[in-house]
Amino acid sequence: MADVVLRNLTKRFGDTQALADLDLSIRDGEFVVLLGPTGAGKTTTLRLIAGLERPDSGRIEIGGRNVAAEAPAERDVAFVFQQYSLYPHMTVYENLAFPLKAPIRKLSAAEIDRRVREVARMVRIDHKLENRSTRLSGGEMQRVAIGRALVRRPAIYLMDEPLSSLDAKLRAELRLELKRIQKELVSTLLYVTHDQVEAMTMADRIGIVAEGRLMQVGTPREIYGNPANLHVAARLGQPHINLLPADLLPGGQPPAGTKTVGARTEHLDIIVGKDANAEIDWIEHLGDQNHLHIRAGNHKLVTLADPYLAIAPGDRISLTLRDPLYFDAAGQRLS
Repeated sequence: MADVVLRNLTKRFGDTQALADLDLSIRDGEFVVLLGPTGAGKTTTLRLIAGLERPDSGRIEIGGRNVAAEAPAERDVAFVFQQYSLYPHMTVYENLAFPLKAPIRKLSAAEIDRRVREVARMVRIDHKLENRSTRLSGGEMQRVAIGRALVRRPAIYLMDEPLSSLDAKLRAELRLELKRIQKELVSTLLYVTHDQVEAMTMADRIGIVAEGRLMQVGTPREIYGNPANLHVAARLGQPHINLLPADLLPGGQPPAGTKTVGARTEHLDIIVGKDANAEIDWIEHLGDQNHLHIRAGNHKLVTLADPYLAIAPGDRISLTLRDPLYFDAAGQRLS
């Protein structure tokens, strides 16, 4: 594994600015997730590191070596795509072994067999080695695709939303598996997603990307609790953060220049019936919790509540702020 450093990385496609002066350092053995909406520049970043695209300017350093002008084969990276991209005429064993049979690797048949079986056990697909890839479920095919990257032992693994096409239960299982494998291998991994749950549960650090720019990098806790601006604040949290006028609710001490208050669930205190300043519009019952849809003046809020809280649509409640987030007119965070 190796450190990976991106410096002033810029890329345009015609009139579209895909990346603009992006700087990012990934430490050896670190799991970094790039989180952002479609078109933010996440996949472009991966393709530039892999050598599938050439930057207009900037440096791409892998293990201290600038590889921006090198061919993909010279960069020692492994890429897991969103689609499985398996060879349909090959068995699982043959798919896993294929990257190791390149003449440049000069591996013996015994070493190839050892690596394939080791990785197959790691991704829990060893019982399917003789099956053709077309006879696998979606989750099994994705395990093979991940395993085919793992056998390479490259400087860095690049993963482009590899779990997005799976159902929710399988996606949750493979999130845990992938994090376990990364820790076992102590591998350097850059993972791209638009799913905040994937980012929060797997990443050592998260990079929030928007319109080709890296807005903030930090641990999941730092990004959630101390966002640099409104865009970053809105990327994490379920339900989404409520953005309110500074004078809408009592409580809190907005600093000078406050234009917007950001209120997550933990920033809102609810008291039923006393000094009411809001009303329950409707309630989403989710089993272990409720989503309350609330109207305060002309503004709508969503927050979580205990499912045993005795409230119903139409009830009047008192809402009070507790240590919310404050933002200025430009959307920048205020202390």
